[in-house]
Amino acid sequence: MLFDTTQLALERAIQGASQRQVALSSNLANANTPGYQRVDVDFHGALSAAMGDREMLEHTTFTPATDAGAVVTRADGSTVDVDAESAMLAANALEHQAAVTIAATRTSIMQIAMGAK
Repeated sequence: MLFDTTQLALERAIQGASQRQVALSSNLANANTPGYQRVDVDFHGALSAAMGDREMLEHTTFTPATDAGAVVTRADGSTVDVDAESAMLAANALEHQAAVTIAATRTSIMQIAMGAK
């Protein structure tokens, strides 16, 4: 097995963070849409649930879902708080970048160990 569970988890975290970035960006883009309900991707929860089972981890998917806990923050019925959404977007971008950096470093170490670099 070329890639271990850690590498697979990193790949899934990158995938989940990417999908969350799309969802959060969509929320910001629709902040002024009357009645818009914010969506989010709970990739942390999905990864946590799958971590003990490699097969489950391999098939973990991340789908945007309406945030049932979101409260109406605007008179037009929108549940998007632009400031909070912007902060989540920035934090998620940092998580994504950290996972990409770690995965790339692990791959580089493996290449060096195999004499490919």
